[in-house]
Amino acid sequence: MKRIGILAFGLILMCASCSNEEQTDLVNQQEEIEISQKLASIEEINTYIEEQLKTTGDVEWKMAPTRILWSAIVHSKDVVTIGYGNEGESFAIERTPEMRSVKNNILEVIQIEESFKNSDMKVSEDDILNMMNVEITKFETIATLQKTSGIRYIEPNGYSYYLQNPNGDVKSSAGCGERNQTINGADYRVVAPNAWVPWSFDLHNIPQAWNHSTGAGITVAVIDTGLSGAQRLMNSDFNDGYSNGRSVQRFGTYNNDGVNDECGHGTSMSAVLAAPRNDDGMPMGVAYNSNLIVYRGTSDVVLNGSSERKGVSDALKALGNNSNVKIISMSLGYPWSIGSVKDAVRYAYSRGKLIFAAGGTSTSFTNWYGVTFPGSMSETVAVTGIKDNGQYDRCAVCHSGRQIDFTVVMERTSDDGRNIPVLGFRTGTRSYVGGSSIATATTAGIAALVWSKHPNWSRTQVLNKLKQSAEFYPNKDGSYGYGNINALEAVQ
Repeated sequence: MKRIGILAFGLILMCASCSNEEQTDLVNQQEEIEISQKLASIEEINTYIEEQLKTTGDVEWKMAPTRILWSAIVHSKDVVTIGYGNEGESFAIERTPEMRSVKNNILEVIQIEESFKNSDMKVSEDDILNMMNVEITKFETIATLQKTSGIRYIEPNGYSYYLQNPNGDVKSSAGCGERNQTINGADYRVVAPNAWVPWSFDLHNIPQAWNHSTGAGITVAVIDTGLSGAQRLMNSDFNDGYSNGRSVQRFGTYNNDGVNDECGHGTSMSAVLAAPRNDDGMPMGVAYNSNLIVYRGTSDVVLNGSSERKGVSDALKALGNNSNVKIISMSLGYPWSIGSVKDAVRYAYSRGKLIFAAGGTSTSFTNWYGVTFPGSMSETVAVTGIKDNGQYDRCAVCHSGRQIDFTVVMERTSDDGRNIPVLGFRTGTRSYVGGSSIATATTAGIAALVWSKHPNWSRTQVLNKLKQSAEFYPNKDGSYGYGNINALEAVQ
């Protein structure tokens, strides 16, 4: 800010012949400029974010006060994500000359404002999505970009200081756990050849639906924290017992850290969706004969880091290009929308994928916050969890809202720790898993049953069948969508 003070002093000298009142006005103007460009604290930025979430349900960074946006970028190590093109132009397999011109104009603005030489500019462009990451340091550059045409969004890449633990550290293990728990005998029943059916499956008539479909021939993808290499039933024994003739594949797009789950969340989601039906005395999955692809796109369920956002975006693009994949399940999210992930969702959606996303699970937002991103998008099918009292009471940590499409019963009213039993992180272990996460993966499994029954159907036909078999159809509740799906009706 020293430069601004020198500028003000110089202007006063140049205005030596001005009246005292004119000189005072000039000083006041320069002081206002200096204040407007003073770095905002994390606390101040977070206050702005919360106000936006409570009033609009999202944070539109491009429309934020320049000082707030610039400060958030500085706190994000000066990296800015810019989405370019007209509204709706989220991606392009081959960019038109007009699109390239828009991008180049933005880069030229940055180069001039930042006084960059060509070799100095740090730009990372996406090959499919119309977005790029650029290093920007100056307040003036951000102010100019906010007025530049052809920009869909400007966001601080990885501003992660809103979701914090009381000690100020960014929460980085949300949804993680590798527990081995004792399962209450009332929370499962045994079916041939000695597999456990979780209690919640019966409330959705999933076992009855197995008489018509088990998910065979359908490939479901999970984007999450990966798949544990220590759980034999989700690896070498994925084809075992009544589960056969299918495949499981693992990929990694998060930070070049491989494919193995180091959190536990992704393993749980994959298990409730497609764990084998065999004689090991373990919880089975909804679509126990479906093919499974698991991407390690993130380290936990909260997309608060730039590497996590890129990991999820890259996974969505790859799955969009995989013609074998019909369904994508994402039990992860963030309080506000992320431009690069939104673009990637739209790309996968354009390729015919049926995308399920969690409605939101948290302890701090459930009283006032609605559906989290990307479940808030029209291109996704948002799911949340409810209790077993028949009253459509959301689970202790689940979100609800107008963007919810379906619900899954996944929590005992008498004990919020008794959720859906699933395979554990390691072979021979089991655990309870809850929240809108488990509800989302369960619904993706039901969709696999429907698509397996009607392999030539389109995404729209499958989704319509799910709606028609849900409790509130043809109406939609303002908080719980079409309600609970009857899997038996969905496959008949």
